[in-house]
Amino acid sequence: MARDTRHSRYRLLMGLCMALSMPAMADGIQRIEHPDGSVEFTNASQDAPIASTGNETVYRYTDENGTVSYSSDRPTMAEFDVIRFHCYACDPDSTVDWRNTPLFLNPYREEIRVASDEFDVDPALVRAVIHAESAFNPNATSPKGAQGLMQLMPGTARELGVSNALAAEQNIRGGVDYLARMLKRFNGDIRLATAAYNAGPGAVTRYKGVPPYAETKAYVKRVGILRERYAAN
Repeated sequence: MARDTRHSRYRLLMGLCMALSMPAMADGIQRIEHPDGSVEFTNASQDAPIASTGNETVYRYTDENGTVSYSSDRPTMAEFDVIRFHCYACDPDSTVDWRNTPLFLNPYREEIRVASDEFDVDPALVRAVIHAESAFNPNATSPKGAQGLMQLMPGTARELGVSNALAAEQNIRGGVDYLARMLKRFNGDIRLATAAYNAGPGAVTRYKGVPPYAETKAYVKRVGILRERYAAN
């Protein structure tokens, strides 16, 4: 895998700085900083499942027009950077332009429609969450076991009746079911529901709003932007 040595050193330094400066989180949510700069959340509470703990890989490269681009697919050119962080939209320092990054308008159209109809969830929100979680990578996995398009943890998947989280139809149905439960729990408030999807409903309840975690705040904001854009298409 191609790597820019300077970028690798930068990631290592940033990861070490973050590890030294950021303590473990309270309220059952543990934040794990890796030397490569990636971030994970784990939920220590068995009564507050988290759907999202993905560890996505994103490739940054310069295309033939000289434009810096980002993709979840490995580029064909010889030189590119590999960026890893907790879920696609969770890096607070992401340089992705969320108001202009290309949308995934066609993948899994029927699966999303069926699940959205079944659980009465806005399909634009579903597509935004999938985009934020995995950049529509059906094989996305995390070191803690989150899997698939909507990054379902094994315990959450079992609770939702998902037997194979890497099967797109099952993953989407389970993820939309869980999202619908969060919407119901937080009275249809999309910001709180998506915060709960990312950080756990217990954290949202304890903080009486979006938890003060940089990753969760970035995630909620970006899901909101993506939802508006998907709704307009």
